[in-house]
Amino acid sequence: MPEAWSNKRERQYQHIVESEKDQGAGTKRAKEIAARTVNKNRAQSGESRTASRSSTNDMSPQRRGGKRSGTKGPKGPTRDQLYNEARQRNIEGRSKMTKGELEKALGRK
Repeated sequence: MPEAWSNKRERQYQHIVESEKDQGAGTKRAKEIAARTVNKNRAQSGESRTASRSSTNDMSPQRRGGKRSGTKGPKGPTRDQLYNEARQRNIEGRSKMTKGELEKALGRK
């Protein structure tokens, strides 16, 4: 457990590790998923010293998992994530593009 983590975050980490193992993930993968989830939650709540814009502006990992899991609905990155990638690549007209158009411009589909 990193020193910066509180007892609450350690409990959250352990819970996620156990949950991932129950779902069939290996120990190493379960620990990685748990650490990423806890660190993103810390960034969103202002507990970390540094945080990326995508960590603080995106929805929480718990909510995102529920939104993007299952068989129905859109999959993959959000429109905002695609827009940020398009901005990094200096794609013209990106602000007026839909999610599908951004995917096409980025060569995703």
